Amino acid sequence: MKDSIPTFRQGDTVSVEVRVREGGRERIQTFEGVVIGKRNRGVNSAFTVRKISHGVGVERTFQTHSPAIASIQIKRRGDVRQAKLYYLRELSGRAARIKERI
Repeated sequence: MKDSIPTFRQGDTVSVEVRVREGGRERIQTFEGVVIGKRNRGVNSAFTVRKISHGVGVERTFQTHSPAIASIQIKRRGDVRQAKLYYLRELSGRAARIKERI
């Protein structure tokens, strides 16, 4: 298991750097968005990040302890009351904003 994983919660905006192999070379790809759900199962832990790319909602689920994840940075802390933020899928624009946790 990885030791260098920061503590983040649902509603936080995170930037996940993923190692991507294309042909013979490897590069880092960044995916930044809001954490809409976490699954805490030890080695099988995962979290889902949602972002809007060119007007289309994109969600990606990452295995927390995957060797493909180079780093996770927390950009902003969100203040939400629910464990799963699936309701954000139905909202768009300013309605999908999340208050910042102080």
